[in-house]
Order: sequence, then C-alpha cells, then structure tokens
Amino acid sequence: MIPSFSSDIVVNMYDVSTCRPVRRRAAPSLAVLPRLPGHTTGALCRLAQDLSRRTDLWGSRVRFARDTRYAVRVAASDDYEAWLLTWLPGQSTGLHDHGGSAGAFVVLEGVVREAVAVATPSGSPPRLVSRTLGPGRVRAFGEGYLHDVMNTGHRPAVSLHVYAPALETMRRFVLDEQGRLQVVSEERSGADW
Repeated sequence: MIPSFSSDIVVNMYDVSTCRPVRRRAAPSLAVLPRLPGHTTGALCRLAQDLSRRTDLWGSRVRFARDTRYAVRVAASDDYEAWLLTWLPGQSTGLHDHGGSAGAFVVLEGVVREAVAVATPSGSPPRLVSRTLGPGRVRAFGEGYLHDVMNTGHRPAVSLHVYAPALETMRRFVLDEQGRLQVVSEERSGADW
C-alpha cells in the first residue's frame, strides 16, 4: 500500500462541519452518472461541480484518517473517475502529477492550499506558486500538471476530484537542494491504489 492512501482509517463517519460521528446512510446510487463531453478543462470543471451536488455519491463516504488524507473512488464511467478526498489539518498529497490524465477538483468543506509547479526560463528550476481554495472553489488542469494539495486550515477539509481518462499512473516528486524536480516514485492503478 502506498503511503498516501491510509490503511489506518477511522471507521466512523463524521459530519464535516462539526467533526461529530453520524449514522451511516444507505449506499450511494450509481445508476445515472453525468456524461463528460470531451476532456477539456472546462468540461472537467463543470463535471466536478455537477458531481459535487450529487451527495448521494459521496456524502455517506466521508471519513478521516489519522496519519494521511483519506481517498475513495466514488464514481467511474468509460470517460472519467471521481474520488472523494478528506483531509485533517496538515495533511497533504505531496508534489505529484496525474500521468496522462487531466482533472479538476472542487473543495466541498474546509480550506486547502494548492502549490503548483510553474515552469521558469530554460535552465532555471521550477517555482511553486500557491493559492488557497475554500468551499465551492474549483481547479481544473490538463496533462502534465504538477501540484501539492494540503489542508492548511484548522478544521477538516473535503474535496472531490475528477480525472479523465481514469488515473493509470502518478509520479511523486521532491525538489532537490538546487530546487530541481526529482521523481521519487511512480505509482500504478491496480498495484499501488
């Protein structure tokens, strides 16, 4: 199991606004998922917003893990997949890409900070540009996007992430002493998550 997906999951479901346990609801209905009309960032943004309103898909699956963010796939179609991620304060994804997938995510509760690796003039190391995103904010991105997402707030955060096509690989990065990106691992669907 990869370190970013916890095996130490808190088994109770918690209300994201009060952090109090709530009773489990019926399993979500996956009968009708919206279509994705093309893999453009605009289409992914609209899809993430549409799925964020489908609490039947993700509402009963909100859980928090002590050691790392919690992630669970909540929808899949031929065109895309959607993941619910939950974050306790201080939890982060680490700097990573999404293989050949484009994506979008919407913050459902709490606050996250996204640090994006931005290209600089030839020969210079990339720089990280950060922005804070609160409830309702959506970020969409194309292939080759490198970022780190972290709960920088004082309360738990919840976000919904959509990838098209479905994630097959993810590479994890660190910045070395000179500020250059170094690949530290490559994870594969079916083997690492």
